Amino acid sequence: MVHIGGAVPAGAAGATGTAVGIGARPYVELTFDAQGDAGPGAREAVFGIEATDLLVFAHGWNSDRSTAIRLFDRFYGPFADLVGTGVRLGYVGVVWPSIRFADEPIPDFDARGAVEGAGEGAGEPGHGTALDPVTRRALGAFWPGRAAELDRIAELLEERPTREGDFTEFGALVRELAGVDGVGTGDDLAAAFAPREVPDFLGGDVLRVCREFTDALAEAGATFPGDSPGFSAGGGVRTLWSGAKEVLRQATYYQMKARAGVVGEHGLGPLLAELAGRRPALRVHLIGHSFGGRVVSFALRALPSGARNVKSLTVLQGAFSHYAFADSLPHDRGRGGALRGLQDRVDGPLTACHSPYDSSLKVFYPLASRMAGDSAGLLGFDERWGAIGHDGVRGVPGTPRLTLDAALRDGLPAAGCVSVDAGSVVRRGGAPSGAHSDICHEELARLVVVAGRMGR
Repeated sequence: MVHIGGAVPAGAAGATGTAVGIGARPYVELTFDAQGDAGPGAREAVFGIEATDLLVFAHGWNSDRSTAIRLFDRFYGPFADLVGTGVRLGYVGVVWPSIRFADEPIPDFDARGAVEGAGEGAGEPGHGTALDPVTRRALGAFWPGRAAELDRIAELLEERPTREGDFTEFGALVRELAGVDGVGTGDDLAAAFAPREVPDFLGGDVLRVCREFTDALAEAGATFPGDSPGFSAGGGVRTLWSGAKEVLRQATYYQMKARAGVVGEHGLGPLLAELAGRRPALRVHLIGHSFGGRVVSFALRALPSGARNVKSLTVLQGAFSHYAFADSLPHDRGRGGALRGLQDRVDGPLTACHSPYDSSLKVFYPLASRMAGDSAGLLGFDERWGAIGHDGVRGVPGTPRLTLDAALRDGLPAAGCVSVDAGSVVRRGGAPSGAHSDICHEELARLVVVAGRMGR
C-alpha cells in the first residue's frame, strides 16, 4: 500500500517552491493565485528540476492545500516502481485556489465510516444542512470580506425556516456572493471567458431549484431522516434546505470553473511554453483531476503550435464539457468546443478517464451547467450538458473507447483523444459526490506511465 504523507501546514512551502510531506523526489509545489500568477521562486524551481520526464498534477475542486498535498503524495507514490530504468522522474504539484467542503468525504483520506455512510443526513454526517466550522472558515477565505452574508446563509441553513421569503433571501445572498448579476464568467462550449447567461441554478426560481437539487441528492444516494423529500407544508419545505446547501456548493464550483481556466491558460500554460524553450528535451506529462483537468487542458491554449514538450495529458474525472475538444457541436454546428483541436498540441495521447459511479459528474454537473431558459432539445439533458469525466470525449471522430484493463494490456493510441472507462477502480464514495475523488489507484498511475511511454 502506498503511504499517505502527512498534511502540510499552510506556509510550509519555501521560496523555491519545494514542500515537505511528499515522498516523491525531486518535487516542486507550483502555487498559482486566482489570476494565474505563480508563487515566488516556484517557476525557477520547476525549470531547474533534473529529470527526463516531468509529471505535473493539478488537483480538483474539493481541495484545500493540505488535501492537495496528501493527494499528490498518494498518487505519485507508485510511479518510481513503474517506469523504465532510463526514466528519471521529476514531480510537480499544481496548487490553485479552490475550496474544501469538509462534509464531502474523500476515499482514502477521510474515515472509512464517513465515506461508506455519507448518505445519511443528505451526505452531511453530524451537521445536516448546517455548515460545519471547517467549511464555514473555508467559505470565508474563498469569499473574503463577506462575513455578514455568509453568517446569514449559515443561519438559514441551520434553522431551515419554512417561509418562502427565507428561500428568496438565501438565493439572493448566494447570487451576490457568486457575482452573477450582469457578470459573465465564460462557457465551456464557447470562447473562453466570453459573457454567458447565468446558469439556471443561480438564475431560476429558488424553490424550484432547491427542489431539483434535493431530488438530485436523493438520486445520488442521500437520505433525509425525519423528512420526506416531497414539497408540502411544514416538514417537507424544510427538506428543501438540503438542496439549498447544494446550491451554495455549486456556486463555489461556478466560480472555480472559470478560475481553473484562467490558471491553466494564463498561469500553467505560459510556464510550459517557457519550459519548452529552456528545456526542450524535458518530456512533460500533464495530469488533472476534476477542475484540475480543466487547468491542464486550458494550459494547451498557451502553448505555441510548434511546442512538442507535452508528451501526454491525462484527465481523471474531468469536470468540463465532453464536447470541449469537438470541432463542431451537435446542437450548434456553427460552434466548436472551447478546446477544439488542441489535442494536437499534445505529442502523445490525450486520455479522458470516466466512471459511471461519479455522482458529481453524472447528476450534479449537467444540472448546474444548464443555462437559464435554455433547453436540451433533441439531444437530451445528459447529452447536452455532460461532463468528460462522466462519459469521456464526445464530438471528436475516431476517438477510441477503451476499458481500463484493455488500455493497460494493449496500450493507448500514439496521439489524439482516447476515452478510458475507469469504473473498475473509480467506484467508491458516498453522497453527494460518489466516486468523484476515488482516483488514488496504482492502475491509474500505470495508465499515465503507458500514455507517456515511460514503462519498463
